Amino acid sequence: MFIRWHSVYIDAILGWEGWMAAARVRSHKHFQLDSAKLRRAQRMLRADTETEAIERALDIVIAEHERNRLTIEANDRFVTSGIDIKDSYRTLEK
Repeated sequence: MFIRWHSVYIDAILGWEGWMAAARVRSHKHFQLDSAKLRRAQRMLRADTETEAIERALDIVIAEHERNRLTIEANDRFVTSGIDIKDSYRTLEK
């Protein structure tokens, strides 16, 4: 199951056009990272360098956060729209 998900995940990442945005300002940061996790992420993201792997991972996190924010906003608009939802199967009534 993990391998199947892994393949779909990588295909989705590689198909996204704007995922490696050019950095305007670069700064040197020093982190103590688990080298096994970093190598694994580098393979999963098909990054040539460790820096590229970290940048891609950060881009994915930022994009996921934006999707979550938009989903929450859409859900809030739906809930406050005043729409009448009918329970045809009567599973919500007690």
